[in-house]
Amino acid sequence: MTVLVINSGSSSIKYQLVDPESGEALAVGLVEQIGEGSSHIKHTYRGEKHEFDEPLADHGEGLRYVLNLFDTIGPKLSEAGIKAVGHRVVQGGNHFDSPVLITPEVRDLVEELSPLAPLHNPANLRGIDVARDLLDVPHVAVFDTAFFQTLPEEAARYALNREVADKYGIRRYGAHGTSHQFVSESVTEYVGRTDLKQIVLHLGNGASVSAVVNGKAVDTSMGLTPLEGLVMGTRTGDIDPAAIFHLRRVGGMNVDEIDNLFNKQSGLKGLAGENDMRAVWALAEGGDAHAREGLDIYVHRIVKYIGSYAAVMGGLDVIAFTAGIGENDDLLRTEVVERLKGFGLTLDESQNAIRGDEIRQISTDESSVQVLVVPTNEELAIARAAMEIINK
Repeated sequence: MTVLVINSGSSSIKYQLVDPESGEALAVGLVEQIGEGSSHIKHTYRGEKHEFDEPLADHGEGLRYVLNLFDTIGPKLSEAGIKAVGHRVVQGGNHFDSPVLITPEVRDLVEELSPLAPLHNPANLRGIDVARDLLDVPHVAVFDTAFFQTLPEEAARYALNREVADKYGIRRYGAHGTSHQFVSESVTEYVGRTDLKQIVLHLGNGASVSAVVNGKAVDTSMGLTPLEGLVMGTRTGDIDPAAIFHLRRVGGMNVDEIDNLFNKQSGLKGLAGENDMRAVWALAEGGDAHAREGLDIYVHRIVKYIGSYAAVMGGLDVIAFTAGIGENDDLLRTEVVERLKGFGLTLDESQNAIRGDEIRQISTDESSVQVLVVPTNEELAIARAAMEIINK
């Protein structure tokens, strides 16, 4: 019994065939540069990676190619017992607080919400439309925003004119919710307590932080869109919104140019010239002052959020690092915890240096807060959510 998990991007399709019960990924793949002349395809099965370059004009051709790879390389979907397709959808607005079976009405609501996630929902929708045409099994949407539907109004509502905010749906929706929920639940199971006050740091090219009390999200850094919050690979994170007015009036930039600047040309890339954290560290260690400053800004923003969320929750039991940077960058974790040592946090350097795919504690037993590295698995979470829905 398996679920095909699809994460459809603007020019890519990420996919995994997952056994929800064992958690095993039977096949993993990625189609990149769709519609850009020559697309690159990776399909991994039984530990063997197969790579191809083919001209794929659109997501329909891309997914048809993927289904053919399952037939020719394996595993055959019919023999693997595929029961559902789980789709990652970034923006569910206030309509969806949990995964749902995709019906025509649900599909239209995802499209209706596209103005709130113009870089993501249209791409997610293309994957949904194509997959529903090609695969005659139930399709389930799992929303990045669903976990944050529990935010109290004081955290979700901006101090914007109420009528304007309500008319245009301007509020804090959050993102990366599937990861934050998976990690926070993993922490609860690992620690053996349900009454935790925890902070989850999802640090990848996109980065976000959440405050979770007793398993419920009470605050998160991403807002109306995934732009707000931490410094990211190419996004500004928090910035005075008047910078937009200034760039329009003084810089003569239009809305699309400012959007591109804030989302694709800023963050670590804008500060250090690179958005890959490994490249930024290499530059900093080579004496590049801009790279070192970029790292300092990155860490400062993380520590600032940790402090504010600890105050919001009235205490702090656990900090969990997750996602590509959070799970693999021991230097970054060291710098974050070092800045918190005044609050009694201490790091076990030997545990912090370990690379592994299991949850582990990297703080000492004497630390005032338990610090963990928790591998996220959004695909498994989506697969299990999809099975739960169709089993109902």
